Amino acid sequence: MDPDATLAAHEQQLVADLATLTAAPPEGENLSFGKRIGDGTSLAVDRLSAVAVQEQLLDSLTQVRRARTRVADGTYGTCEVCGEPIPAERLEARPWAARCVRHA
Repeated sequence: MDPDATLAAHEQQLVADLATLTAAPPEGENLSFGKRIGDGTSLAVDRLSAVAVQEQLLDSLTQVRRARTRVADGTYGTCEVCGEPIPAERLEARPWAARCVRHA
């Protein structure tokens, strides 16, 4: 397993997901909170929900980019707290992990 290739693929997917999520609504779509529940209200609620998703995607992207930096500087796979190796199983499940399970 090439960690940088895995992380690069994950980074590309996160960037694509963010681009989709932050794309402008189609022209003519009305986002409003009226007295009645309608398409505009539903779209507005969807957009508000998307904000939380965007924050999670941005956090994941930051973690992936930090992991790629660790690959480049040779510290990838080492817990940033205790300095012990991060088990391969953890890195396979979560390639951007910066800490061992004990310090997660």
